[in-house]
Amino acid sequence: MTATSAVSIATAATVDPPLRPLSERAALLLAGVDAPPRLVAHLRAVHDVAARLVEWVQRHCPGLEFDAEAVLFGAATHDIGKAVHVAELSGPGDRHEEAGRELLLQHGVEAGLARFAATHASWATPGIGVEDLLVSLADKAWKGKRVPELEDLVVARLATADGRAGWEWFMKLDDALSGIGEGADRRLAYQMSHPIDRR
Repeated sequence: MTATSAVSIATAATVDPPLRPLSERAALLLAGVDAPPRLVAHLRAVHDVAARLVEWVQRHCPGLEFDAEAVLFGAATHDIGKAVHVAELSGPGDRHEEAGRELLLQHGVEAGLARFAATHASWATPGIGVEDLLVSLADKAWKGKRVPELEDLVVARLATADGRAGWEWFMKLDDALSGIGEGADRRLAYQMSHPIDRR
């Protein structure tokens, strides 16, 4: 795939589904590692869901402090290691996680942002940041998948930030994720419309 193609998939306007473009930095990184088209499409879909989650948290729980830009960058690059381990685009595997972190570091990305490539599937690790939880949540919610243990961790952070009961936050988050899930089929179709093979 040409660098122009990767940047185009990452940034061109989409209608069905309407997806926010990736940042220029993320798009150029994906082009620089020769990311397969399906990977770029996947990252764009997850990034869009992450942006929706960020906006939702900022609106409903302004007391929860977190780095919104880090969440968006993390969502846009969390699976970049699949540019190296391409088989993991269509099958199971976790080799892309550490490979992705290393790839980002090699391309000059600071460790605090490169970490999402390695942490997006290890959200149960003690001491993990709220940013990591939001990237992990976006990586599940984009396709309508619900993970109660992950959602409970997010609910706990929301409840701690503003003092409302966990059950209240559970109900609010459930509504938000249900709404996001309504677009899952369209996001999946968008991702699958892009080939795995580089051209």
